[in-house]
Amino acid sequence: MDFLRPQNLDEALAAKARRPDAVPIAGGTDVMVELNFDRRRPTALLDLGGVTDLAGWSAAGSRIRLGATVSYTRVISELGAVLPALAIASRTVGSVQIRNRGTVGGNLGSASPAGDTHPVLLVSGAEVEVASVRGTRLIPAEEFYLGVKRNALAEDELITAVHLPVATGPQQFAKVGTRNAMVIAVCSFALALSPGRVKAAIGSAAPTPLRAYEAEEFLAAELPWGAPPDAPLDAAVARRFGELVAAAATPIDDVRGTAAYRGHALSVLARRTLGWVWRDHLDGKGRDGACA
Repeated sequence: MDFLRPQNLDEALAAKARRPDAVPIAGGTDVMVELNFDRRRPTALLDLGGVTDLAGWSAAGSRIRLGATVSYTRVISELGAVLPALAIASRTVGSVQIRNRGTVGGNLGSASPAGDTHPVLLVSGAEVEVASVRGTRLIPAEEFYLGVKRNALAEDELITAVHLPVATGPQQFAKVGTRNAMVIAVCSFALALSPGRVKAAIGSAAPTPLRAYEAEEFLAAELPWGAPPDAPLDAAVARRFGELVAAAATPIDDVRGTAAYRGHALSVLARRTLGWVWRDHLDGKGRDGACA
């Protein structure tokens, strides 16, 4: 196995062009597990740890450009106020040590349906910045996931950043697993409200993360957006929202849970997160939540 270690982005892109078979590695929290269990044996590894161009974030107007190798720990500590759902999801990823190493870019590269950040990227309207020696392009998050562990990258491209708008309303993320963190999600759910608009997305319950469009349209039409701060949430609306979220999924039976359980759990997560974000909407603030 060859080990390639570029010192800057130009070198990294040139190396990927020469060796499209090279597997990028930054935090190594996914790739090293596959290597250790002999599930994958690439001909070359492309170490991006020394590429400082990928290791920072910047703000321009109402958008954040998050470098591909910015760790989950930094997302939590530096961007929680402007990207609340991404910070919440980041808290559920592994242990402290994993969060110190793991990255949103790595989560995207793996493209596992169970990746914790994927539903958040969908409800946030994120765009994935990818580059090669041929140039740079932006891929909407909804077009990035092509199948189980398959993404829209060309063989000579690297993920360089994720572009996300600053939250304009309350956001939430929740997942179900055998414990709160350090676990692969049985299913997960993200929800974002902005004035008159709802975005909802599902993870670990279909071949790819996906938006629950019918549920979004229903809730946007039914929520009393101008309600007073003490207005209760209509239980029938919450229940129907949960049903529509569950109906959007195409879950399977596997070692972590049955399809029926995943459908039920998604309905519960949808109602629960709706309660959180609606309360925050009425209060005019965001809620720093946790996983289910």
